[in-house]
Amino acid sequence: MFNQLQPVPTDPILGLVQEYKADTNPNKVDLTVGVYKNEQGDTPVLAAVKKAEQFRLANEQSKAYLGMAGDLTFNSLMTDLIFGQHDVVGAGRVKTAQTPGGTGSLRVAAEFLKTCNPNSTVWVTNPTWANHISIFKAAGLQVQEFPYFDFETMGLKFEETIETLSKVPSGDIVLLHACCHNPSGMDLNIQQWQTIADLAKAQGFTVLIDTAYQGFGDGLEQDAAGIRLLASQLDEMIVCSSCSKNFGLYRDRIGAISILGTDTAKVEIAFSVVLGTIRSIYSMPPAHGAEIVATILGSDELTSLWHQELDEMRTRINSLRTFIVDKFKEKNVPGNFDFISTQNGMFSFLGIDKASIETLKNDYSIYMVGSSRVNIAGVNNENADYFAESLAKVLTK
Repeated sequence: MFNQLQPVPTDPILGLVQEYKADTNPNKVDLTVGVYKNEQGDTPVLAAVKKAEQFRLANEQSKAYLGMAGDLTFNSLMTDLIFGQHDVVGAGRVKTAQTPGGTGSLRVAAEFLKTCNPNSTVWVTNPTWANHISIFKAAGLQVQEFPYFDFETMGLKFEETIETLSKVPSGDIVLLHACCHNPSGMDLNIQQWQTIADLAKAQGFTVLIDTAYQGFGDGLEQDAAGIRLLASQLDEMIVCSSCSKNFGLYRDRIGAISILGTDTAKVEIAFSVVLGTIRSIYSMPPAHGAEIVATILGSDELTSLWHQELDEMRTRINSLRTFIVDKFKEKNVPGNFDFISTQNGMFSFLGIDKASIETLKNDYSIYMVGSSRVNIAGVNNENADYFAESLAKVLTK
């Protein structure tokens, strides 16, 4: 049976990570994987998480299964974090289930959507997080792209976005990023979210929102503005969320899927299908990450500490964007990179060609994805000069 198999190509980002680890150059720079890094280049455990883990270790009473929906306290607190004090929550129109990370949430959403309409197409931004496409195709759904990021202007192609979405038929799904768009860093403003809401009502497509970076853009409340606007105007919506970035719980794989329905009865039916989907994939989610998040959000003291740490991460990323632009100018890097300071989150495209990217890797041990996407958090005071100087040399050849 196995003899007919062909090897699956290594994920390009993970392949670069292995190359980086094997590189012996003391000046090497890693701008690949999307994890937050501090000034020392580390991805630390948050103090709020440490305190929550200590509490859990002292108070955990059982290792029994959680149930298909996971930690109910976590689910309630995540609903509040995403939707805030929204009328749809009080009206019982939202149901949330814990999932193994944001990726697990998206896969559950994909299988759920396949049950709803096996012939539906999922429309994703061009570009989008590459795994989006893999997840939905693995569930048997068709995937199409719509214009979003303009590599010439380093801004949005919003008119083209609307032109394409105005033709998306009823029964299809449109996937949007709530904030800190991965990989472009370009987000919708509130007026553009309203235009999307109007289109969704007119066309009858379902909006699926991936919110993996709440708090990393403009703030916890601001980063949920698009979700809350759509929730106030649409009958149905799906939100897939992750706690990997804002809580720093990458390896603990904790996320959630939230279903918005027209009323309590309909959302209960939809949620029962979600739970059936979960049962057939992994049956029950793990407990640790959910209990950590629930402990933090359930404590005024720990929530305050978490807000402080999240603010520090967001401020570092935002200040790095200006710092990088200034450093490029100081080192006479050819081109205009001012767009970097106008974007949100950890990612940005440099807009350089693949030959330059290969030269940066091979000659200077500076690693980035082939699309020129970089993780802004990979830059620090120690490597910024080397990065800018190397880029200047490559682009002036």
